[in-house]
Amino acid sequence: MRRSLWLALAAVTPLGFATKLYRGPGATWVANYGGGVVYEIFWILLVLAIAPRWPASRVAIGVLLVTCGLEGLQLWHPPALDAVRSTGLGRALVGSTFSWWDFPHYAAGCALGVALVRLLAGREKGVETPAPTREAPSL
Repeated sequence: MRRSLWLALAAVTPLGFATKLYRGPGATWVANYGGGVVYEIFWILLVLAIAPRWPASRVAIGVLLVTCGLEGLQLWHPPALDAVRSTGLGRALVGSTFSWWDFPHYAAGCALGVALVRLLAGREKGVETPAPTREAPSL
């Protein structure tokens, strides 16, 4: 399972950055909210890649609580936090502008993250434990 999580993480990470570069239809939504969905999935995959035995649903709840807390921090602007936000990586990690609309997208990202993890786990189980076959009785 750990390998599948790292591979999924390798696919999701550039997708998250791509949401900030996308310029096609719906670019504002993709950059502002689609990126938030991918952000949640990224953190769920990362935590589970490091600790694969933890329940995905609990990890998702933890990720949701932390990212909602970070969203709330965007209302606070002490100099040290604004210094972090002044960098591209800092903006990507802690954000810079509060929006109520981020919360439902974070929840959607967590739900999709759990669904992805379950899909990966189901595929691995299918590979590791093939369905039993019935053999014809020997004569």
